[in-house]
Amino acid sequence: MVPAAGAGDPEGTAAPTEGSPGLGASLARPGRHPAAAQDKFFFIKGGIFLGTVATAGMIAGFGTALAMAKKKNPNWFNKGITATAALPENGSSLALRALGWGSLCAWCGVGLISFAIWKALGVHSMKEFRNKMQSIFPAIPKSAEHSVEWEDLLKSK
Repeated sequence: MVPAAGAGDPEGTAAPTEGSPGLGASLARPGRHPAAAQDKFFFIKGGIFLGTVATAGMIAGFGTALAMAKKKNPNWFNKGITATAALPENGSSLALRALGWGSLCAWCGVGLISFAIWKALGVHSMKEFRNKMQSIFPAIPKSAEHSVEWEDLLKSK
């Protein structure tokens, strides 16, 4: 005997049985959309990808700057590893302090610019912001059949 859908099941879905293949799998949970879960998964994957690319770029940039500094003047580079009378602060603590202040200034600057643009446009949600930007900037053509002219792209609506 097969239990009725929802009997003893808080989700309201019945498990599939041999006589009814896929019965429980085809019933969606109320209030849940598979597209929303897929969008969330896509968003998380995109965030991980962007974070990985940003981290790789920062490591490559820092390594390149460090290699250039050592190549330019190896004596001062080696003196900067430990604190001496000539250099009261070692290079790593100076670099970390500069990185901290630079990161703080960059985050605050981008936040301030974003906030100023948000207030200047007078929008109250991301949907309004998107609509406002679409009305200001020209649409990007989806087809690659014809060549894009700069005059067409830069022309205001």
